[in-house]
Amino acid sequence: MKLILFLCASLIAAPVVADPVVVFAAASLKEPIDALAADLGDVVVSYGGSGALARQVLLGGPADVVLLANNTWMHELQTAGVVSDVADFASNSLVLIGPAGSPDVEIADLSQALGTDKLAMGFTQAVPAGIYGHAALLTLSVWDDVVPNVVEVDNVRAVLALVARGEVAFGITYATDAAVSDAVRVVARFDADLHPPIRYTGAVVSGRAEAMAFWAALQGAQGQTVLSDAGFLASVAP
Repeated sequence: MKLILFLCASLIAAPVVADPVVVFAAASLKEPIDALAADLGDVVVSYGGSGALARQVLLGGPADVVLLANNTWMHELQTAGVVSDVADFASNSLVLIGPAGSPDVEIADLSQALGTDKLAMGFTQAVPAGIYGHAALLTLSVWDDVVPNVVEVDNVRAVLALVARGEVAFGITYATDAAVSDAVRVVARFDADLHPPIRYTGAVVSGRAEAMAFWAALQGAQGQTVLSDAGFLASVAP
């Protein structure tokens, strides 16, 4: 009887351990979200292209919070009724990168600078940096000239890796991506008016209290400081 009572008391006294907050985040957010997750604790982050992450959420992926680099995908999640508390939380700038030591390039002359080499960018119909880059190249009337040389990949960090390894001559990434690698350098910058505004948009998926707390921290002073320290810009006006 004493043993039974001891076991019952132990079960009653055992602390309830909450599951970690699962965050689906655009690949370009890795450094600041890793830092925030480390500060807050009990957070697991899965990174990828925004389009792929949005599809996973639509299919019931186990996200508590979703952070995308393009609000078009977030609109789809809203329409499907699977997210709440949607808001923009950061912005960025778009750059053209080459391997370390590459000379500066005029984007208007990108076709000539490429020659027979390759330009890496995110999928132009699914990855936000690819969508923004495609729009900018169209605005500059150089897309048709460079498209035979374009290599499309599934997220912006894959672009960074290809350029860093010298497998392609140039890549289109965010300024924050270029800043994390000494193996690349920015060879040109895209004016913000060449493409739609870069909007990092987040939302809560599960409605758990812990998820709401993470989302609030990201939007608050703590999260905004981490983002600013990583080179991200303040969110743009609607």
